[in-house]
Amino acid sequence: MAAIEGSVLAFGNVEGAREEVDLAALVETYAGLLFRVAHSVVRSRAEAEDVVQDVFVRVMERRSKLGEIREMRVWLVRIAWNLALDRRRRIRPEQFDVGFAESLVGSELAADKALDEAQRMAAVLRELERLPKGERHVLPLAAVEELGTAEMAEVLGRSESAVRALLFRARTRLKERLEGGKR
Repeated sequence: MAAIEGSVLAFGNVEGAREEVDLAALVETYAGLLFRVAHSVVRSRAEAEDVVQDVFVRVMERRSKLGEIREMRVWLVRIAWNLALDRRRRIRPEQFDVGFAESLVGSELAADKALDEAQRMAAVLRELERLPKGERHVLPLAAVEELGTAEMAEVLGRSESAVRALLFRARTRLKERLEGGKR
């Protein structure tokens, strides 16, 4: 990303005047959020970093149209989301869930407790994969706390009420399945 960070992109706004966007400022402002969004989908640090780089490559490719973008943050999140989903389709869940589950476990836990916790996290991830597509997609976005319902709706191309309903159903179904597995 070092090659990207020093760039200033010029573009015309709606009125035709020239404006400049400091790409380094975009990277500094949004890279963390985009990483969290991508990581919630691909569950791999390296893959998420690649997604973030790809987002900013897309920004550079579309620099002439940046003036038409109303909400830069949502537009960037949508690009990261779609790129992450594309990468996710190429990776079998079992290829990354174990490592991802282990990365979620606190390092201060004793080895036996850490193993138990990693297995529990892997079970949650397996159940997450079994959810219907809409429910499966809304949960990772909800986990990225900076995104509100309106922004999630825009990223997913759904209404806010549909996102709230999906989120409720996903949480309920996931809870039922996980508690049902304990019996």
